[in-house]
Amino acid sequence: MIQIIYYILFFITLFYGIYFVVTGLLAFKNSDLSLKVHKEKVKFAILIAARNEEKVIGDLIKSLKNQNYSTELYDIYSLINNCSDNTLEVAKKAGSKIINVTTPVKSKGDALKFAFRRLKKKNYDAYIIFDADNIVHPDFLKKMNDAYLSGYKVAQGRKDSKNVSDNWLSGSATLFHYIQNFFFNKSRMNIEAASAINGTGFMAAKEVIEEWFDPKTVTEDIEFSIMCVLKDIKIAYIDDAITYDEQPTNFVDSWNQRSRWSKGIIECNRLYRKKLLKKFIKNKDFSALDKFLFTAAPYFSTLSVLLTLTLGIFYVIGIELNDIFSYFFSLGYICFMIGYLIGVIINMFVLIYYKRDLYDVLHGIFLFSLFMITWIPINIICLFKKELKWVPIEHNKKVKLDALLSEK
Repeated sequence: MIQIIYYILFFITLFYGIYFVVTGLLAFKNSDLSLKVHKEKVKFAILIAARNEEKVIGDLIKSLKNQNYSTELYDIYSLINNCSDNTLEVAKKAGSKIINVTTPVKSKGDALKFAFRRLKKKNYDAYIIFDADNIVHPDFLKKMNDAYLSGYKVAQGRKDSKNVSDNWLSGSATLFHYIQNFFFNKSRMNIEAASAINGTGFMAAKEVIEEWFDPKTVTEDIEFSIMCVLKDIKIAYIDDAITYDEQPTNFVDSWNQRSRWSKGIIECNRLYRKKLLKKFIKNKDFSALDKFLFTAAPYFSTLSVLLTLTLGIFYVIGIELNDIFSYFFSLGYICFMIGYLIGVIINMFVLIYYKRDLYDVLHGIFLFSLFMITWIPINIICLFKKELKWVPIEHNKKVKLDALLSEK
């Protein structure tokens, strides 16, 4: 009976992994979904959630002021909440309008909801959301204008890094986003399925926000992605609308950030899994199934660990199993090295694809597996932790946009 249960769980986990391998390969599919170039027409409200970001918010606003887009067609708003430094003064001096968030803020979603209520009567077509530590490519607004006028009411840009070469953590985090950009969002865009919103650098039509944006979790981006799928709103992925994000460079910050993501994903699965499965079964909606499986990742990560431990126990006490995984497990270090080398090749591929110097990210290339392994205890802890307190991450990486563009 124990072996039967093992095999059932093993094959469920195996097919889960195969699903993401197969769908990831769709990123290589030829697609004719390139956006047409449109005249500048869309009026944007750009929102920056800011809490003690005096060191970096000025550079973001400067990059937004230097967009290749008519300045009459966008306004910049800094959402000041719970600040004890000079964020407000720096943002105002850089040229941003100010919204003082006066309601309690437990997550970025709370600050955004407050701002959306304040701007409801303003004459905007769409909102664009950034984090205060970002720097934005000069063509970002132009690309989002093209996306909106091509019929997309929600669109995610490419998430890049402004400190990829700092250390192995920032390099690994950058690789994680590159893999998500290419093997998740690009592949979904190629088959006209819903991509995923990645927290920053995304656009949403004003009417969509006003009707459907009401997050209840600490990951408002993933939750909003699910809301869009449930309401049949296509999420586009715009690979050449680039946002440069600051990645954590110390392990505590990285752990806290990924804990927040994992807890939010678990909450989203708990709140929306029935609705997503119902929509998939009733409407044969691939995007609904896709989002359900995406939010199930922490559960399958934990299940994989349990299966590996069980297999190890079977191996020690002499119980023989006849499946592929058991065979590879018996190979020990050989199997591990093959998997590790495949990961290294994937890392090198996405770095070359996004025109990064491999030498600058050597630590990330070879330690990315360690980065992902440390995510396993995060998932396990978050599964059993009832509440997760939001912990701010300090941002202080000052990088000029010209320096980032010259690296490409």
